[in-house]
Amino acid sequence: RATARMTPSGRDLQQLARDHLWLHFTRMGGSGGRAEVPLIVRGDGCYLEDARGRRYLDALAGLFSVNIGYGFGEEIGEAAAAQMRELPFYTNWTYAHPRAVELAAEVAALAPGDLDRVFFVSGGSEAVESAWKLARQYYLVRGDRRLRRHVGGPPERDHDAVVQNLRTPPRRYKAITRQTAYHGTTLGALSLTGIAAIRVPFEPLLAEVRNVSNTNRYRRPAGETEEQLTAFLLDELERTIEAMGPETVCLVHMEPVQNAGGAFTPPVGYWRGVREICDRYDILLSADEVITAFGRLGAWFGSERYDIRPDLITCAKGLSSSYGAIGAVIASERVAEPFLDEGSMYTHGITFGGHPVQCAVALKNIEIMKRERIVEHVRDSEETFRAKLATLLDLPIVGDVRGAGFFWALELVKDSETRETFDDDECEALLRGYLSPALFEAGLICRADDRGDPVIQISPPLVAGEAEMDAIVGILGEVLGEASRRMLA
Repeated sequence: RATARMTPSGRDLQQLARDHLWLHFTRMGGSGGRAEVPLIVRGDGCYLEDARGRRYLDALAGLFSVNIGYGFGEEIGEAAAAQMRELPFYTNWTYAHPRAVELAAEVAALAPGDLDRVFFVSGGSEAVESAWKLARQYYLVRGDRRLRRHVGGPPERDHDAVVQNLRTPPRRYKAITRQTAYHGTTLGALSLTGIAAIRVPFEPLLAEVRNVSNTNRYRRPAGETEEQLTAFLLDELERTIEAMGPETVCLVHMEPVQNAGGAFTPPVGYWRGVREICDRYDILLSADEVITAFGRLGAWFGSERYDIRPDLITCAKGLSSSYGAIGAVIASERVAEPFLDEGSMYTHGITFGGHPVQCAVALKNIEIMKRERIVEHVRDSEETFRAKLATLLDLPIVGDVRGAGFFWALELVKDSETRETFDDDECEALLRGYLSPALFEAGLICRADDRGDPVIQISPPLVAGEAEMDAIVGILGEVLGEASRRMLA
């Protein structure tokens, strides 16, 4: 006999959460496991509300991902429900369905250059994992294809082609990423990640990955020009390729603006140089746009803004504004071409990749972004946001404000003149002991992070206006002012 299901109260949910829910990247042992779990129950625009009725300005857009904000649930829910009624699930293994085809065409139309082949996955880590696997297999398939073009002629020609194939260099499987860069948590994506603290518990990881310097200008020598920084970074990248063995490297994987460490933007000429080096050594260039794609930097793709011209793009979060779990690898025609021969196959697949309901959600999300001119809003508002955040440089604890679009970071320092940073114990006291709880109590959700030097990351929904910018800066000013008095007294 059916029984009515009772909705747990807020108190009941707290107990259930403590008893059963395993939170991600969260210290769950506070107060002997009795710490209250923040229960977010609803959202609208740039604001969230918890089970106690308190409102919070979400200056992190969930996890750099709720690009359209929280106010379109009904419209997107209708699109999801319609797809549920029509076709709740089917796979993209051999078969296709209309929403996956339509979304692939839409993404290809928005992506820069000839990046027009789309492989769907469930999220960002899967996208990165899939891109590395694709790069590794690309060289094998391309080599086999070149061999097949020669075999079938005169015997002496077949012999020469086979011998040449046997003399080919070792398999390409290695990758290069940047220091402090985060690329995901699945084993392959974690192997690409340049943050020791989250790698060490799972070592040994996968095949050789080396991390080159990131583009953090704030920590470079005084007086160094952008051009000099670019020359240093490109020289290091080339020396690293040579040291690894160019014939074994398949992938250079980097974000247009690096998130971990705090919104590191590229110096002048950097991406042009990276592209040239990858071309010279015949290495695929992959742009990790899990965060930056779909408007975060004031363009549909960061690769467009910085003229990166990658062979691959990984994306996820903004593809659906996190209203659905979907990501993608977008490949150029050059990368896709060897896999289009008869008998060739990218030997990879994911059950939920291109799920019809998630595709319907993503299509509606893109429709809303176009209709509301959200990308244009970010581009038009960037300098206003930058100027407001720059007022925080008047606080002695704020050493740098950097970023682009709606993707910013404040670097926190002990001395803004010398740029002296905080040690590990001081970071613990500053970030987790004071800033994170104080900002939350003040009604602001952002990230206090020390995967590199300590920063506060600010990345609100792309619908944020001047009122939200002013509120963000106002709360940060009050809380960081108190942090200055506590830490710098």
